[in-house]
Amino acid sequence: MHERSPITTQIAPTGILRRYLFSTDHKIVGIQYFFLSLAAVLVGTLLSLLMRIHLVWPKVSIPFFGEIKPENYLAFLTMHGTLMVFFVLSTVPQNGFGNYLLPLQLGASEMAFPRLNMLGFWTTLVAFLVLIAAFFVPGGASLAGWTQYAPLSAIPSTGPGQGVGTDLWLTSIGLFCVASVLSAINFITTTIKLRTTGLHWMRMPLTCWTWFVAAILSLLAFSVLLVAVILLLLDRNAGTSFFVPSGLVVSGQPVERNGGSVLLWQHLFWFFGHPEVYIAVLPGMGVTSHLLAVFSRKPVFGYRAMVAATIAIGALGFMVWGHHMFVSGMDPYAGFAFSTLTTAIAVPSAIKTFNWMGTLWRGRIRFTTPLLFSIGFVSLFITGGLTGPILAQPALNIYLHDTYFVVAHFHLIMAMTGLFAVFAATHFWFPKMFGRMMNERLGKLHFWITFLGAYATFMPMHLLGIAGHPRRYAELTGVQYVQALVPLQEFITAAAIVTISAQLLFLVNFFWSMFKGPAATANPWDCTTLEWTLPSPPARAGFGEHEPVVNHGPYEYSIPGAETDFLMQDSAATS
Repeated sequence: MHERSPITTQIAPTGILRRYLFSTDHKIVGIQYFFLSLAAVLVGTLLSLLMRIHLVWPKVSIPFFGEIKPENYLAFLTMHGTLMVFFVLSTVPQNGFGNYLLPLQLGASEMAFPRLNMLGFWTTLVAFLVLIAAFFVPGGASLAGWTQYAPLSAIPSTGPGQGVGTDLWLTSIGLFCVASVLSAINFITTTIKLRTTGLHWMRMPLTCWTWFVAAILSLLAFSVLLVAVILLLLDRNAGTSFFVPSGLVVSGQPVERNGGSVLLWQHLFWFFGHPEVYIAVLPGMGVTSHLLAVFSRKPVFGYRAMVAATIAIGALGFMVWGHHMFVSGMDPYAGFAFSTLTTAIAVPSAIKTFNWMGTLWRGRIRFTTPLLFSIGFVSLFITGGLTGPILAQPALNIYLHDTYFVVAHFHLIMAMTGLFAVFAATHFWFPKMFGRMMNERLGKLHFWITFLGAYATFMPMHLLGIAGHPRRYAELTGVQYVQALVPLQEFITAAAIVTISAQLLFLVNFFWSMFKGPAATANPWDCTTLEWTLPSPPARAGFGEHEPVVNHGPYEYSIPGAETDFLMQDSAATS
């Protein structure tokens, strides 16, 4: 067992700024990340709504925005993807809930580096503000997409938003990378060094495992993206040619550069980009595994296999980036290797899926709102994942790559699963974080509308893709065969409007419950893990001088002969 530093009682700061803004308390930092992501998702959702409206009513004048031009549409597309991928899906599952709960589930009272933790949040906040500022500079926000493919992103004269707007985009993502690396170092160190007495690796909750593996992925992936962003900034502002090839002509003017490779940017970006999928989804997998056990009142089926699958997904995630580049003229042998590895990653994913179903099988299920969102996660993960092996085949991928089929795939497997995990975690840990319960009726109504709306929005996109409908097109009137698909786009837009409107139920439930919800007990869900041994919400000192001693695993439910149907991790050892 590792040596752990002795727990010391923290003296709580008295000023409002030090307690709530510049706080080193991991719980406050986690809540700060949560509200930052909430702001980001509201902006990102608004942009998606504007895009959907423009696609089916291209000439309509929208209040405060007027008529959306094609370049505005591409800017909205870029910023929507950037906000959702970086500031929502990469932030709230890992840094929001992870910061709040990882130390508590490990029996620690703080993260390993509290000041680094605070610095990570404020760097992320600055990155978010820099990104939003791109809307207000001359030329507007970047229109090169959230992937910022060179040479479009490398030459400031390529179009509106490709000047200051793209520099701000790159600066924002560079800052976000720095913050993510700082956070990853903190998570890894905390997990290795601050586990309490008796909490060996195979007694950790699966949430801790997924936060730990996601932190390792973040450390490696965001470091590479940071280097790529710096090189692209140098190409744009210092005259270098890392990504600018020779013989390039922009708007009739030759570009005096040589020796660069546009494929180098793609390799660097997707070496980050595919692990990024698992940085977003792995914490959701941990939350789902955790909640299915809690509400089926059963131990997690195949705990060790789930741990092994988590590690395998993380490792294989760094070996499959090339499947994003099948259309780039890749060598067929390299394509075969990436295709095989991409297909192989379905094995640990399938292990998780079957184990989730095994956990529910013959359980004494409590159909609470957190469980419904967790089951929704499993459903969306299966549906989105089934199209993964299709896109892993180069022959099929080349046809489908730039169509709505891919939009449907990554929105289901990454965006919707990630958001459903966030909703599940919010309803589940809300009483721990705020000391009150959320409204179950509103929560279930929100679930059903969102669940059905997600399928109604993204499933038809597979049909659009099979029909050859290109993605990123700002208007549907320029291509004859695309015009025939307008009725399906209108249905998708209607479904999206309903689904987005349903999120008001969540916002009302969340903020009303913060102040008016019924008071929560210390352990309202009858859970076993260490955070539920503390009051709700926990004091700043956490466990203080009373270090918990773990004697049991994290999922001791329905124990034969026990007085209750669950056994806390710090309960006395049984013979």
